[in-house]
Amino acid sequence: QVQLVESGGGLVQAGDSLRLSCAASGRTFYAMGWFRQAPGKERAFVATITSSGSSTRYAESVKGRFTISRDSAKNTVYLQMNSLKPEDTAVYFCAAGQTSSILPGYYAYWGQGTQVTVSS
Repeated sequence: QVQLVESGGGLVQAGDSLRLSCAASGRTFYAMGWFRQAPGKERAFVATITSSGSSTRYAESVKGRFTISRDSAKNTVYLQMNSLKPEDTAVYFCAAGQTSSILPGYYAYWGQGTQVTVSS
């Protein structure tokens, strides 16, 4: 079992930065992903990182602005978000799974989410 707890969300202005954290407990040798869900929309892939941290992937909409990383000693995954835009507004979820994938179905464990709101 894996428990995931996100933190770091908030209300910011366009152009600002935020860093989301996802603290994992239990078995932690998993690939990790970040997804987001805006009101009225389906959950969408944001970024993923392999269990070793050696490989990452990003959605085109965040490439060059967001960075996913992990600190294995702290069992924590981060999402550094720079140059935020109003369209980044969503609830952000972290997820753990056997495979680093852009598809939510590959992740067995999910956090409860943290709200990110970007005002224009």
